[in-house]
Amino acid sequence: MAFTAADVKNLREMTGVGMMDCKKALAASDGDMDKAVEYLREKGLAASAKKAGRIAAEGMAYATVINGVGVVVEVNAETDFVGKNEKFVGFVKGVANTVASQAPASLDALMDCKYDGTDLTVTQQQQEMVLVIGENIKIRRFARFPEGVSVPYIHAGGKIGVLVNLEVDGEVSGKVLEMGKDVAMQIAALNPRFWDKSQVTDDVLDEEKRIMLAQMDNDPKMASKPAQVKEKIVEGKLNKFYAENCLLQQEFVKDSEVSVEQYMNNVAKSAGVKVRLVDAVRFEKGEGIEKKQENFAEEIASMIK
Repeated sequence: MAFTAADVKNLREMTGVGMMDCKKALAASDGDMDKAVEYLREKGLAASAKKAGRIAAEGMAYATVINGVGVVVEVNAETDFVGKNEKFVGFVKGVANTVASQAPASLDALMDCKYDGTDLTVTQQQQEMVLVIGENIKIRRFARFPEGVSVPYIHAGGKIGVLVNLEVDGEVSGKVLEMGKDVAMQIAALNPRFWDKSQVTDDVLDEEKRIMLAQMDNDPKMASKPAQVKEKIVEGKLNKFYAENCLLQQEFVKDSEVSVEQYMNNVAKSAGVKVRLVDAVRFEKGEGIEKKQENFAEEIASMIK
């Protein structure tokens, strides 16, 4: 029995399995939809599709440098336990290798890449991992720095992954790499909104100024002061805003006497090089994902009814 593209689409919607696997299932089943569904279940693919609806907010953020290419990825699973599973960690590292070697332009492009060291696509390898591990697994995001000097940092076994990208004019010594790691650790710990005060947009500054002026207007001791005095006070407070929200202007956590920018300049001078922070990426696992709140009492009660 022949089948059409619409049949493939319908089977995909029914099972949640990828297009290519649905096409293979229909071909193996002579276009019979019920047999195709059964085929997918036998292969375990339909089972993985069912798991795909479950919330994956744990997992791992991973940062590394592979052949000079900096990569940071976040791959999610359902439980923290799986995030420490050796096979899961191996899968995450394979994703990073794929990103480094194949330079996908987007997450969709990554999913269509050949997974590192196999003939499977990343999508197919992800489905395999779902079947092996028994939880929903999802590659969420990645970043890649092919140029410059990248320095990775992984906090708490994968809770946070940071990748710092530097432009170094001179020899890349151990001092420079250690400095890069210190900066990455600062980003992991304080999660600054901006890397430098030059990145703070006018709309953000206007909002901060508006809030500061409103606070003074509501303060009996400040409300009667002339507008120009308030403006000067606001300008002074903006320096504090930069110091709290901008990485390079932040107080360096290992030496409160200097800013991060001053620390970087000091290390660069002692190493005989020039260093500039180009960019950085900070991934925190599960960030922004609404986790399901389990009610174990209700779950047990429903099981014994």
